[in-house]
Amino acid sequence: MNERIGLGWDLHRLEEGCRLILGGVEIPFEKGLLGHSDADVLAHAVTDALLGACGLPDIGECFPDTDPTYEGADSLILLSRAAEMAEKKGYRPVNCDCVIVCQKPKLAPYKREMALRLSTALGITPEQINIKAKTAEGLGPEGESLAVSAQAVMLVTKS
Repeated sequence: MNERIGLGWDLHRLEEGCRLILGGVEIPFEKGLLGHSDADVLAHAVTDALLGACGLPDIGECFPDTDPTYEGADSLILLSRAAEMAEKKGYRPVNCDCVIVCQKPKLAPYKREMALRLSTALGITPEQINIKAKTAEGLGPEGESLAVSAQAVMLVTKS
């Protein structure tokens, strides 16, 4: 099998006093994401999609939140490490399609920079990353600005 697909999903709570980092981009906002690492839900979803496509363990198993090594970790570094793990198994990313669900702030001005940073961590071009930002129309934890979630689908091929 030369091509495989993986799916990733993540959700983190929005809290005052935390930074909002999505796709490696710090976004000015009165709340940020709470987590053991930098809580970058987009990078986490992309990482899980890549790991899943390659048949590797999920992000929590590869980079456990019980390990103090990963406290406050830059999620793009973890994504780069996942890309190295994929390469060791003979896989390389082809493309990634992502959705961020966030009522506020508006994310459109940051999507291009997110794609650039994610693609750099993966060793691909920004054109191979597609990011969509959606609101939840005021519904659920994302719609009530209690949380932000992200989903990603990754296609990989044998190198």
